Amino acid sequence: MNLKKIAPTLLLGITCFASLLASPAVAQEAYPSKPIRLVLGFAAGGGTDTIARALAERIGGILGQQVIVDNKTGANGNIAGEIVARSPADGYTLLYNTSSIVISPALYPKLSYDVSKELAPVAMTANLPLVLVASKKLEVRSVQDLISLMKRQPGKLNYGSAGNGNITHLSTLALLQATGTQAIHVPYRSEAPAIADLAGGQIDFYLATAPAAIPMIKDDRIRGLAVGTLERVDTLPQIPTLSETVAKGLEMGAWSGIMAPAGTRPEIIQKLNAAIATALNDKGLRERFAGQGALVQYMPPAKYGAFIQSELPRWSQIVRENAVKID
Repeated sequence: MNLKKIAPTLLLGITCFASLLASPAVAQEAYPSKPIRLVLGFAAGGGTDTIARALAERIGGILGQQVIVDNKTGANGNIAGEIVARSPADGYTLLYNTSSIVISPALYPKLSYDVSKELAPVAMTANLPLVLVASKKLEVRSVQDLISLMKRQPGKLNYGSAGNGNITHLSTLALLQATGTQAIHVPYRSEAPAIADLAGGQIDFYLATAPAAIPMIKDDRIRGLAVGTLERVDTLPQIPTLSETVAKGLEMGAWSGIMAPAGTRPEIIQKLNAAIATALNDKGLRERFAGQGALVQYMPPAKYGAFIQSELPRWSQIVRENAVKID
């Protein structure tokens, strides 16, 4: 055997093989190398959609790739959740989730994906505070007035929601439990008709999202009683919080964030999280959020994951104790 002739050939083969092994690592380092799809389970033009698009624009600029919002509506956001849970865990399909992500497992016993096992938290991004508002035809000027009236007339007052099982519905049930009161639920198909009927006096009170409530409070069409944040909000400084007036630490909000398919590489999660954190620190983005009545509320992956796990039993208990069913 001529070793002098074999050695160069062997060396060339080893070099080529090493190059092949190195190729995937090089490809991994290039993330993102193409546009990212951000799936949202709610309609275009709504408050959550506006927030998601503003954030996607900033994240795309930071990462150097377009982030495209893809609205896939239906089943309280579950269609979008399933799409992302079934997508490749490569960082190119993400979910812009709302707080419905922790409510759906209780409302849908046959949910087609497991929130805890098939989705990975990337970051919490925003909080849409809920605002307790009342019809001006109702003779109440504070939360205490409303609670006293419901205790004097149990089951006589009614409240609206943006749909059966919606956060505005379940949060009101939590409020009623916290205050030991009763009221009749009047579900609507969306928030717009609910708050319109509140202004018209057809319903008595409502836990509305801030974007829907703030303009009508400022126009003096409805009465603001309390905000669901732990601290008063700048846009409604005169209105106390539920924590001040009902129970310390009581908080009601429609929060949102970003999740990826489970199994997404940690370095991709971290890169996305860093881009989100940078975007949320942008003054212009914060102003756009504020214009929608939203607050920047950032959490990194581990903290967001722990928060989601803590919220799942909370809403499961509310659904179970009130026998909430989806029509």
